[in-house]
Amino acid sequence: MPVLVDFAHGKPMFVIHTDHHDRQAGAEDTKSKSFRPSRSNVETISQVVSPKELFPSSDVLLISTVDSADYAKYGITPDEVVNYIFKLDKDKSLQKNKMLMGLVINKLLLAFKNKKGFLESLVQNSEPSLMSILTNIKEWMKKTNAPNVDELQSNAETYKKNMKGYPKVEDNIIFQYGGGSMIKPGSYDRYTPFRNNPEADFLIMAWPMGLVQASCNPFKKERELKGVNLGEIAQEVLGKWEEQLKQRTIPLSTIKWVSETSKDFGPESVGFTFKDFKALYGDKFTTMEGGEKVLNRIEGMMEKPFSELSEEDIQMMDKIGINAWDLIQANSGGHKCITNISGLNYLGRSKRPPQGKYRYDSETDDSPSVKFTKMIATEFEKKLKEKIKESK
Repeated sequence: MPVLVDFAHGKPMFVIHTDHHDRQAGAEDTKSKSFRPSRSNVETISQVVSPKELFPSSDVLLISTVDSADYAKYGITPDEVVNYIFKLDKDKSLQKNKMLMGLVINKLLLAFKNKKGFLESLVQNSEPSLMSILTNIKEWMKKTNAPNVDELQSNAETYKKNMKGYPKVEDNIIFQYGGGSMIKPGSYDRYTPFRNNPEADFLIMAWPMGLVQASCNPFKKERELKGVNLGEIAQEVLGKWEEQLKQRTIPLSTIKWVSETSKDFGPESVGFTFKDFKALYGDKFTTMEGGEKVLNRIEGMMEKPFSELSEEDIQMMDKIGINAWDLIQANSGGHKCITNISGLNYLGRSKRPPQGKYRYDSETDDSPSVKFTKMIATEFEKKLKEKIKESK
């Protein structure tokens, strides 16, 4: 039974969807009876899907705390979150020790989740308990000669040192483009900016792949403008370009190309089909001249990977599209304390893989999508500062 966990965009092939975002695109036209939002996916899997509770209640609490970044409530510090080494501290309570152990497990999962066979090994060999998961992670690390915890921790500390002073910080807002050097295993952590700037209230991150993330400082109990809704600010920011985005059509060929050409896409990957296109964008897609005549043919050909499509196939897909506004809205989301503006990378090309020489010099200039991503991030910072000024 196909199950989709912790992903904001659904696919019709999945029977169960569970995610903690405030909404999910593509979950409506599916085999699933309903989409169930929750504070944490473990609550759905352990307490709803299963006929009996799987994880102990203490494990559910810890996993939910990490999943929702509810750190301030339990007095968890950034250094405790970015920690690969667990040692039992007899001076701390049992609950605190278990919380720290769970945070270590989370870091190890993040460090190895993309390694071949890692997640499969955990799913097949682990019991539904944090202790079992930790034991199996350590066994997998030994079998595969993976970097040990001391090396992972050293890389994290070096990354923290290298990133100190890298982002701009104004009015308690961290503004950062890119994540710096993240090659060494265990180095990158999303909370490093808050480790280096613990007094900051907000973080705005712009990524060159066409993503802008904004989040509150989850470690700070009393922060500036505590009631701010970052999701509402995101809509205000996008509204500045609403008319221009609605006039820009992104062809189906481009959407399928971008969706299937990542370095991790392979024969076993789930491709982007016409059912996915309709589930994500509903009836909002438009047809260019001759588009309606080829709809039936497109539905069948989109079952093939993009790499196997002919030029004729791609030209037919050029006749179907979605305006950039609806595309970005469908790909973006989150909740009031963390939000994403995504799908900006689709604006970098007009149709499918670039033909001939680029219009810009990639050595000296940003691509169109990167330029727009930086503009979105800059506008987000401006709007957030306005909200803070109004509150004062």
